[in-house]
Amino acid sequence: MQRHETDPEALLEIFQKTLIQAGIKVTHQRLEIFKELCKTAGHPDAETIYKNIASKLPTISLDTVYRTLQLFAKLGLIDIFGTQYSRMRFDTNTKPHHHFICTNCGTIYDFYSEELSNLNIPDAVRKIGEIQKIQLEIKGICHQCANEAESTKT
Repeated sequence: MQRHETDPEALLEIFQKTLIQAGIKVTHQRLEIFKELCKTAGHPDAETIYKNIASKLPTISLDTVYRTLQLFAKLGLIDIFGTQYSRMRFDTNTKPHHHFICTNCGTIYDFYSEELSNLNIPDAVRKIGEIQKIQLEIKGICHQCANEAESTKT
């Protein structure tokens, strides 16, 4: 679901319709997490969202926030940057390369592409700051997960 809506009320309406259409309850916790996402500038991490809503929802756990954010991403309400798992990942390969991240199992695969490494950077990016490195993430389902999913269908 691609949208460019920024009005908080319109986003909440989209949020509620999306959950209802998916057969998922619009709970108080889900609503508060989504509201916090809407009002937080930038791209907050789960810990920031958790800290900002913990006083309103003292029984909420960080794990619940992570799982809820993953649900929102699965429904197309939000995008996840970096890996969609709670662990930070590290890479000793410092040569210019890119990553394919399986959205099912979380495996990160390195791949090399001169074409992507030499990407023509738009002026809009250059206006934000000085580019030091180009490293793209491509998300999808790896062949192993796709094959496993196909074999369980038959």
